[in-house]
Amino acid sequence: MTLISGVPTNIITGFLGVGKTSTILHLLKSKPKEERWAILVNEFGEIGIDGALYEGQYSQEQGVYIREVPGGCMCCTAGLPMQVALSQLLKRAKPDRLLIEPTGLGHPTEVLQTLNSEHFRGVLTIEKIVTLIDARSLSDQRYVDHETFQEQIAIADVIVSNKQDLCSANDKALLQSYLNERSLSDATLVFTQHGVIETSLLQGPTSMVSSNSADVHLNTALVTQALDAGIPECGYLSAVNQKQGFHSIGWRFTSRFQFDRNKLFAFLSGIDAKRVKAVFMTSSGSFGYNLTQDALSEFPLEPIQESKIEIIAHELNPEWEPGLFTCISDQSHLDHTARGEQNDSRA
Repeated sequence: MTLISGVPTNIITGFLGVGKTSTILHLLKSKPKEERWAILVNEFGEIGIDGALYEGQYSQEQGVYIREVPGGCMCCTAGLPMQVALSQLLKRAKPDRLLIEPTGLGHPTEVLQTLNSEHFRGVLTIEKIVTLIDARSLSDQRYVDHETFQEQIAIADVIVSNKQDLCSANDKALLQSYLNERSLSDATLVFTQHGVIETSLLQGPTSMVSSNSADVHLNTALVTQALDAGIPECGYLSAVNQKQGFHSIGWRFTSRFQFDRNKLFAFLSGIDAKRVKAVFMTSSGSFGYNLTQDALSEFPLEPIQESKIEIIAHELNPEWEPGLFTCISDQSHLDHTARGEQNDSRA
């Protein structure tokens, strides 16, 4: 750690489904070839999908290093899960820039507090904090009144109004009015779509000062349980999480399970949820999936080691699991008698 100093660091935050991952993937396209960038990604669910999505499109040979912290807000319990993961990532990557993507339900002020802690003093230089927002959400009080939503806006140096191709002129005016009412007009406001922003928006010191307060939200013993746990003999496991009015459920499958690509796309398209992310091994190759309230996207990946899916919703649907299992190409691999032996981790 002593060999690393002053790493430019950006927090890229925003509520569920607003396009944080797409934005980071776009920024990686503009990364100088000679630079090494590190990404610390945090997920609400226990399974951990984003790491596989990034690694399926960018590799260490391209100067991109990934570390995941699944299972809820990574800043919890005095920032211990984040400190451990970040220290390991910095040691491995020795990056020229660090991007941190908190979960859409995480607390960015506490992430900032951890980054400013004595542990990372001199190691990191905190630069612009970027908050993505879907302006359409401002007409929904569930999000406007959500504490995390408000915190993500308040901490921003740069506010990126994403999905402009789907927003109306009224949505744009509502966003501007919202910012003015909360004295946030000093933040740089950018309108874009598909998460396309310039790397220049990352540069420059943040105007935010972290709080000295600490808050505990989650038992750290559960943070990486489902991601790091060995998959049992049945070949799969599931895990659930619940927090701030949302539920998540996810599954991991070993490589002995291949999925029917057509059935899988049809199944995913029919899910009514706030957010779905997945990586699957199919007979046609490895694919990533991203479902928001707007559309389901599918994109090819480099070969992956296992299939994973995470669903986040206000309520869980008991029909999701049997629907997912019908997408397996060879049902002979599926031991239905073992389904009661799955590992459930609950937060």
